Amino acid sequence: MTLSELKDILEASILVGNEHLNREFDKCGASDLMSDILAGLSEGCVLLTGLTTVQAVRTAAVAGVGAIVFVRDKTPPQAVIDLARTEGIPLLTTPFSMFISCGRLHANGITGLSGMR
Repeated sequence: MTLSELKDILEASILVGNEHLNREFDKCGASDLMSDILAGLSEGCVLLTGLTTVQAVRTAAVAGVGAIVFVRDKTPPQAVIDLARTEGIPLLTTPFSMFISCGRLHANGITGLSGMR
């Protein structure tokens, strides 16, 4: 699934990363604990989180996350957006909860990660 398709499925807005709309994803992880992200996410996956701090972007960069989706209509501070732009990580925000967002992605072919339970 492309970032563009993911955006449509989650009725999301892109905060940064419009140039990455063709980036492909097939896996997703969801957590607000950055230690879970480091332990479980795989290269190029989508991260769903409610954490809108620079730590989310820094952790995503270390883990090789391909995009971050903020749930529950959360919008990060400008410093977070700027860091994501620098790191080349698209940021999106969706009005849906983490549960609903995961369900929508799963129903459309995105799988979870075995390291995250």
